[in-house]
Amino acid sequence: MPNTRLPMRKIQEVLRLHKECGLSRRDIAKACDIARSTVSDYLWRAAQAGLSWPLPAELSETALELKLFPPAPAERVPRSLPDFTYIHSELIAHKRFNLTLDQLWCEYKEQTPDGYQYSRYCGLYREWLGKRDYCMRQDHKAGEKVFVDYGDGLEIWDKSTGEPIPTDLFVAVWGASNYTYAEAALSQDLASWCASHRRAFEYFGRVPHVVVPDNLKSAVNKASYYEPEINVTYAELAEHYGCAVIPARPNHPRDKPKVETGVLIAKRWILAKLRHRTFYSLPELNAAVRELLEILNNRPLRKLKKSRHELFETLDRPAAQALNDRPYEYAEWKKARVNVDYHIEIESRYYSVPFRLIREEVDVRLAANTVEVFRKGELVAAHARSRVPHSYTTKREHMPPEHQKHLEWTPSRIIDWAAKTGPSTAELVNRIMAGKAHPEQGYRACLGVLRLGKSYGAERLEAAAGRALHFKACTFQSIRSILSSGLDRQRYGKLPAQTVLPFHENIRGGQYYSS
Repeated sequence: MPNTRLPMRKIQEVLRLHKECGLSRRDIAKACDIARSTVSDYLWRAAQAGLSWPLPAELSETALELKLFPPAPAERVPRSLPDFTYIHSELIAHKRFNLTLDQLWCEYKEQTPDGYQYSRYCGLYREWLGKRDYCMRQDHKAGEKVFVDYGDGLEIWDKSTGEPIPTDLFVAVWGASNYTYAEAALSQDLASWCASHRRAFEYFGRVPHVVVPDNLKSAVNKASYYEPEINVTYAELAEHYGCAVIPARPNHPRDKPKVETGVLIAKRWILAKLRHRTFYSLPELNAAVRELLEILNNRPLRKLKKSRHELFETLDRPAAQALNDRPYEYAEWKKARVNVDYHIEIESRYYSVPFRLIREEVDVRLAANTVEVFRKGELVAAHARSRVPHSYTTKREHMPPEHQKHLEWTPSRIIDWAAKTGPSTAELVNRIMAGKAHPEQGYRACLGVLRLGKSYGAERLEAAAGRALHFKACTFQSIRSILSSGLDRQRYGKLPAQTVLPFHENIRGGQYYSS
């Protein structure tokens, strides 16, 4: 019998027409606008329940329904249901051993002899697996979010080598309108990542309240389910534009389905159309991408009958933030430790910081033309960025007082000090400094020579300097050796030329060979 339920009043009408009016089942079906089989079903159920017209006055509609449609007996449930979470984890964890449902069912039956049979066991597991693969529908507020990600791009060809250079496709998609920006990039590094964001915001002319990236290194230093660590440079970009960065959860692509779909659409409607073209530079490729991007954003969507651009103008643009008039300046953040010479090393260039920060760790903001040094968030030094490798950029106020006095020394001043001792001493220190690549490298040796005058006297120092100049031994060590050994008191000069050989018995002489 069919089990079709109708309102109780219609069932009562069926019984009344059958008993009081004596209508046939065909006529009752026409009068009540139901099937003849349904009429027969209700008459049969009333007979089985012992009911006849008129119905007892105390019989309510609920009681009448229970009599005509008694609840079905509960299905017998096994004492122990399979633990589907355990089954799923075992299949994944031991995949390398080719573990199967058959083996897990055998283990289940050993523990639960009255449990499900194999076919039912597998069916219930597949039903559980299907229900587990659920997702929450995301409703995006107008102007709230932009989703960003990379996808595989086309290749550009190097004319000099003839080799292909791979590119990546950067895609940004608004949550409410699906308005899209796309461009090719040579890398996914931090500089390219931030530059693509800047151009995307300039293309939109507006800024979202939230940017949702994936957990790539350019965006997130440390991926975490609860507290991801945002890259400092990327966070500075977000602060400049007044938006927040909320990365998608690791391994949860459904947190950003907009951009996942946006990448697929960009590949289908942009890259697929450019697949037969050859590009030799990134600007050439991006010019072609921009042309097709405009077509994509202005193409009417099939269901909404409006384009992405129209939806953006009516939904996202009014609710989004205004674009910052001040251009974003890219800057990288690095950590450095202050050396004992109160300088930090950044890209093989050295910049001074206050000497009190020796051996301290500092944060360095490296912009295009400036280098800023921060200690616990406080700006402690700022320099123009040097372009000369291994160069030193030093500010006088960063030096200790004794080192600031050292800056007052000059080659001419040291020569003047030496001239007070004598001309030979002045010439000696001049030659010491001239023998160095930089005069400053000879300051210490010159000062050492002048200090020897305090121990040995100015007269002896002048004599020692004259002797060192004569023998071309213009070093601090030579002067100290001359003074300590007393050679400054000995005469020196040119030796007389020898005109006659001395007599020796082994010398034969000219007569030996004449004989």
